[in-house]
Amino acid sequence: MTDVEYAGSLEGVPTAEWDALAEAAGHVFATPEWLRTWWRRHSAGRRPLVGLARSGGRLRAIVPMYAWWRHGVAVLRFAGHGPSDRLGPISAPLSDPAAADVVRATLAALPLRRFVLVAEHVAADEGFGRLTGARPLYREPSPVLRFEHDTWDAFLAARPANFRQQVRRYPRRLAEHGAAVAFRLATDRDRLDRDLDTLFALHRARWDGQETPFLAAAAFHREFARLAFDRGWLRLSFLEVDGRPVAALYGFRFAGAESGYQAGRDPRFAGGQVGFVLLAHAVQAALEDGMREFRFGRGGSAYKERFATSDPGIETYGLTRGAAASGMLSTALALRGRSLGVRRLLDR
Repeated sequence: MTDVEYAGSLEGVPTAEWDALAEAAGHVFATPEWLRTWWRRHSAGRRPLVGLARSGGRLRAIVPMYAWWRHGVAVLRFAGHGPSDRLGPISAPLSDPAAADVVRATLAALPLRRFVLVAEHVAADEGFGRLTGARPLYREPSPVLRFEHDTWDAFLAARPANFRQQVRRYPRRLAEHGAAVAFRLATDRDRLDRDLDTLFALHRARWDGQETPFLAAAAFHREFARLAFDRGWLRLSFLEVDGRPVAALYGFRFAGAESGYQAGRDPRFAGGQVGFVLLAHAVQAALEDGMREFRFGRGGSAYKERFATSDPGIETYGLTRGAAASGMLSTALALRGRSLGVRRLLDR
């Protein structure tokens, strides 16, 4: 039997049990460090609605949401949206029948008569729609490289010849110009703020000074990066040429997988393919350190597809209760198209 309660705070969720569920979920965006940091920076005017499901005396699922009201209908959204590459219930994968049962029971017990839950960025291969009856709204790429080889040479041997040649040629090309080429991982906590400054500067340079969503969330990432460093999750690496950082890659290792999250590079070194060189180095290190996969994050790009072996994707769903809620969702989608309609519905 599943016992479900809805809490008004993330702070009261037992951290040890949450840690175990985040590990089972398999991604850093499910951790208390990530979501509590997010909530501290995004909680103003929002009412938390946190589903907690227990069975057999253990916490089996957390469904972290918040609510606001429009025309008498509650609009629900998962906590963590914006910076998170993946959202949804925090539990064992929903392919596990026991996990599916407790998540279904948790959402069925929502203490609201009328609601629209916009369930963004849920792993498409977990069957959230079939499980809950939610309506699929749109899908986004989320490429993954699943390691099937024990060595880097074996991995390269299985890739197309052009890719293999570029992985080997581009670092040599940098060195042929008399440059000292080196890779560096951020391992000194006292230097972490300066390393993050370098990351943000290279990211800004890559986007010609534009204020990207990543730069807008810099304070969030500074706070979380310190927590991730202390937990051994942070992967912040640099490619340096003659001692000067020319590319940066920010990501995480968690639950046996590495996630590349954001990057930056000096556009004056575009001909040297410094971003590609650093990414290939990070993928090689992940393989050699025993990671089971490398995740390239939300969104499709040609460079991601060159490395990836599959793209399970992430899905956004709409789950409603009540005729007014169903009509609200249908109207938003009809007026604006699917992705624009969802954004208009979520515009408070």
